[in-house]
Amino acid sequence: MTKIRITKQFSFETGHALYGYDGKCKNVHGHSYKLSVTVIGEPIQDRSHVKFGMVIDFTDLKKIVREEVVDVFDHATIFNSTTPHVELAQELKQRGHHVILVDYQPTSENMVIDFARKIAERLPGSVQLYSLKLQETDSSFAEWHLSDNL
Repeated sequence: MTKIRITKQFSFETGHALYGYDGKCKNVHGHSYKLSVTVIGEPIQDRSHVKFGMVIDFTDLKKIVREEVVDVFDHATIFNSTTPHVELAQELKQRGHHVILVDYQPTSENMVIDFARKIAERLPGSVQLYSLKLQETDSSFAEWHLSDNL
C-alpha cells in the first residue's frame, strides 16, 4: 500500500519572553504563529468504513491540534517556569491574564518539540506525525521531522 502525507494548517496568537536572552526577545512580545501539521499513513481501504479513502479525517486532525495546541496557546503568554519570569506570570494571572508556564525556554524550537509530543500522543495507531512547521514570523520558523527523531 502507498503511504500518503496530509497537512492541515492552523494559526494562533501567542506572547512570550526569553529570559536571559541578549536581544529584543528578552522583552514580552507576541507573534502570529502559523502551524503546519503533516501526518502520514495509508488511506483506509475498507469500502464499508465511513472514512474510506482517508488517512485521517481532516476534522479529526483539526480537533486534536485545536485541543492540544491552538485552544491552549491562543492569546496566552508563555513563560519559562524555572526563571524569575514566574513572578511576572503570577502577577498577570492574578489580573486575569491567560498565562502558561512551561519547563523550557519558550522558543519556536522548544515549542515545536512540545507540540509534536502532544499531537503524536493523540493520533490513531495507523497514523504517524510526519512533521510540524511552526512559523513565528514571515521569514522565521522551526521544523520537527519524524525522520530526524527516530
